[in-house]
Amino acid sequence: MLKVGERTSFAIIASDVIYPIGSGNEYGDKFFRPYKDYDAPIYAIPGNHDWYDGLGGFMRVFCDAPPLKPKPDRGPRGLLWRKPETIDEARLAEARSLRGKPAQQATQPGPYWAIESDSLLIVGVDTGIRNVIDKAQTAWLRRVSLDPRPKILVTGKPIYTGNAYKPSPLEEGGTIDDIVRDPAHRYVAAIGGDVHNYQRYPVKVGDRVIQYVVAGGAGAFMHATHTIGRVDVAGVHEDDFKCYPLRGDSLSFYSQLYARRLRMKWLYLTPNEALCIMSERIKNKPVRTPAGPVKITRRMRWAARLLGAWAWPFRLPVDRVFHRFLSELSDWDTPPFFKQFLHMSVTPEELTLRCFAATGCLAQEVEPPLEDEVRISLS
Repeated sequence: MLKVGERTSFAIIASDVIYPIGSGNEYGDKFFRPYKDYDAPIYAIPGNHDWYDGLGGFMRVFCDAPPLKPKPDRGPRGLLWRKPETIDEARLAEARSLRGKPAQQATQPGPYWAIESDSLLIVGVDTGIRNVIDKAQTAWLRRVSLDPRPKILVTGKPIYTGNAYKPSPLEEGGTIDDIVRDPAHRYVAAIGGDVHNYQRYPVKVGDRVIQYVVAGGAGAFMHATHTIGRVDVAGVHEDDFKCYPLRGDSLSFYSQLYARRLRMKWLYLTPNEALCIMSERIKNKPVRTPAGPVKITRRMRWAARLLGAWAWPFRLPVDRVFHRFLSELSDWDTPPFFKQFLHMSVTPEELTLRCFAATGCLAQEVEPPLEDEVRISLS
């Protein structure tokens, strides 16, 4: 049996290292302890949650920056905004000892960086709290992107998510995707965190394909995938789009969650029922074969509509309101969980991206975890 992290050279956390607030005093239980058995360096880019304390905790832990000196913040913002905590240095030193082996050590120069190999460059960017790339970071990114090697962008905000195009703006004008799409820069993939699930969009750009990936489901609660409609953004065909959890499993899970919490048993949809409902709605070929015929009833349609998965004859704004702004209130700590990790392997000729899924059982009809794999030529 392989040890934790065996056969990996390092790991990258793609934003929101500490959730929900990036306090330096929470790194012991939320970073050092969970990764104490991973015997390789860990690098990270900050997400908006890491910025909620002014990035003090992130910079102290990952960049070995001196502790921030709190500044008085006058006006309405000073009254409403959460003030950063003073880091307990003794507590942080004790936490660091959990990852104290020489092989685990890494210090990165700042919140944005580049990791070099002979055949690939991994470029990490800091999208901040407003999701805007400032002029100084943009100038750095343009310089780094001129390197002749193929590249992967790792960003705190995904460029494609939920069948929508959401590139981070550049302060000087344009978007980060203008840099990614420039053929001279040779980006082969753009991986974003923030959204708590897995999605992959193979987008044709000129005579090549760039893999746009959402990989934010390794930690906090799951964001629903059943609210994603039939995919057509940027010409991506629905059958080429991949997501995890599968939409049917997402719908079944949320129906179970709300049926229990709202004490409305009629809301519950089995994984098989939810699979068939989502297939009828999306009109796609299901990844998993239904376990026998399912008759979709009025009760099932109303349950799906209430949960944001059914649009006809009208659709409740569950995905635009609850799943977007209030889903944190329905966090859970009991199985099933839907988590995934993205593994990258590189040779001089090829990059392989593979999503490893970890599914807690919904019912016996759920099959083993599904995975996604794509191979990208680096020549």
